[in-house]
Amino acid sequence: MGFDLVICGKAFVRGEVSNSEIGISDGKISEVRRSLAGGDKRIEVPGGVILPGFVDPHVHLRDPGLTEKEDFSTGTNAALHGGVTCVLDMPNTIPPVTDLRSLLEKKDHVRGKAYVDYGLFAAVTPGCNAGSMAPFVPGFKLFMGSTTGKILLNDDAEISSALRNIFGTGRTVSVHAEDDGMIRREPEKNCMDHLRNRPVDAEINALRRLSCFRGNRINICHNTNAASVAMANEFGFTTEVTLHHLLFEPNRYSSSEYKVNPPLRSPGVRDQLYKAFAAGKISMFGSDHAPHTHSEKSRDFDSAPSGIPGVETTIPILINMVRTGAVPLSRVISMGSAVPASTFGLNKGRIEEGYDADLSVFDLRNFTEIDVRKLHSRAGHSPYDGLEAVFPEMVMIRGGIQMDGGEFCGDRVGEDMYGGN
Repeated sequence: MGFDLVICGKAFVRGEVSNSEIGISDGKISEVRRSLAGGDKRIEVPGGVILPGFVDPHVHLRDPGLTEKEDFSTGTNAALHGGVTCVLDMPNTIPPVTDLRSLLEKKDHVRGKAYVDYGLFAAVTPGCNAGSMAPFVPGFKLFMGSTTGKILLNDDAEISSALRNIFGTGRTVSVHAEDDGMIRREPEKNCMDHLRNRPVDAEINALRRLSCFRGNRINICHNTNAASVAMANEFGFTTEVTLHHLLFEPNRYSSSEYKVNPPLRSPGVRDQLYKAFAAGKISMFGSDHAPHTHSEKSRDFDSAPSGIPGVETTIPILINMVRTGAVPLSRVISMGSAVPASTFGLNKGRIEEGYDADLSVFDLRNFTEIDVRKLHSRAGHSPYDGLEAVFPEMVMIRGGIQMDGGEFCGDRVGEDMYGGN
């Protein structure tokens, strides 16, 4: 058969890296074999490995309402340069996405701005009309703990009513699982104080309160401890982890640059979380990309906002961990691509027939130190500055090459994956 394009090289296909030729037609992978005949155009990838494009299920692009921190253009451009071909954006914008009207208005506002594909979450609020919004969203976000924005919902009866409506739609509920009643509001001077105010027990108790929904489509965001991971697994929930909770601890990284909700945990708790990750007990990565301006993060600790940018650096750091042997490539592909795609109903995340032709090429020989001045987020700062990373050589979205040789060469091709175009 004829193909619009054939990509040839070492590729991660069905769990292993092998010499492959990937035939692409109409933006989708139409055939994958060791050798393919035909093709209007053929591209050889002599170095590196062809991987699925990555999916970040947890970003805060701040658009609309807070675009001095980030907008859909800068945030998705950062994603592209990190090998991420689809992002799922959270609803705590200004205004928040709480009903069909605010959802459709946000869709109109961001249309045409994106460099990568995307979806927009809606918030779980008392009496929210889940049925009207479900066809247009990847899922719903429940904030049980206070964080950026004003969409807190921490009443069990209201949570139960809202979630039962959502489960009937088949959509996933992603949860910021911190019990707001256990969060203290005492003054803070550093990340150790922030940890004191937001203890592990607040996460554990929030999860305990969700136990009556075991077996339903719930995703627990930014897990910070192995106990919550084990409990979520017991309940049949999916789990998400960030790099900052895996890599940083508050006694060593104490400035407002590392202030985040939930907070960084003590070294022992972080170590146990890392062991759970290394053992394959966590479902997926989410950057929780939460940019603020440099001036905001430079305030005194108590008044500085919580949040860490990471959509451009998460996958490159993980690929570098593959390079050093710290984590297998299959784990990064599963947690960074296949599982988030399947959890949120995306036809992405695998190099297999019928899937979107979203591909990324990484050459493990080309590692570098992260230079915050070269990142694309509007935030202009990063706690990952100076860490080793492997950035992508090529990124393709639905069959179109958007980056080649590490340089942008495409257009704003990003589409809403949930009925928004």
